[in-house]
Amino acid sequence: MKLEFSLAHLTVLSLSPPEVVDVAARTGYRYVGLRPIAVTAEEPAYPLASDRALLKETKARLAATGVGVLDIELFRLLPEVDLKAFLPVLEVSAELGARHLIAAPWDPDRSRLIDHFAELCDMAKPFGLYVNAEFVTWRETNDLSAAAAIVRAANRSNGAILVDTLHFSRSRCDTTVLRELPREWFRFAQVCDAPKEVPDTTEGLIYTARHDRRFLGEGGIDVRSILNALPTGIPYSLEIPTTELAKTVGPEERARRAIVAARKYLEVAPVH
Repeated sequence: MKLEFSLAHLTVLSLSPPEVVDVAARTGYRYVGLRPIAVTAEEPAYPLASDRALLKETKARLAATGVGVLDIELFRLLPEVDLKAFLPVLEVSAELGARHLIAAPWDPDRSRLIDHFAELCDMAKPFGLYVNAEFVTWRETNDLSAAAAIVRAANRSNGAILVDTLHFSRSRCDTTVLRELPREWFRFAQVCDAPKEVPDTTEGLIYTARHDRRFLGEGGIDVRSILNALPTGIPYSLEIPTTELAKTVGPEERARRAIVAARKYLEVAPVH
């Protein structure tokens, strides 16, 4: 089975979208994930929906390299979300040839959250986009079962779940439960390793997720067991921000190390 890897923008967030595409092409990735919707005020902004020059350059680099766009993030479903404000990003996502959106279900009102997820799916469907609900340990949708409940209740054909191996492990999810869920709910996965010690504070969990992940085989997560419980042949997005390493190693070399480590880890004992 030929593995397809995507370079997640968070791994090389200092790079603009065209630069991410070029680095991905040079280091052997099939896809990229792009982040035109910033999550924090501190991170760089890449407003592809409003910066036509940036969009044009990104499209040119995609065409020149043959790299594809796997996913666009992050669509935060907060209580006060204005879903119509996402429409320009949906249009740009389709223009870039993206396959998936990543949604963050961050609302304590379950009924409202399901409605918003369903509406986002309806908005994305004409563009041929899947909407993937990502669970993280420190927010309202904090494990696989919570994400599955949203996708099931919304009941949309383009609704899906994004498994990130870090959050799956930190949430103490069960691979048996993962295997029992509909296979069509899992279209790609975000993959990384992490330190064996699990932080006991929300701040610690967030810091690991955004700054202190590990290349495959260099941490304490049983990544292979998680991947074996997912469908065969889905792309693996390598989301591995390493802030400390970034002080001495440039983004292209970090992207290269990420995919080399992933291939080595998966070749020693292939999944499935």
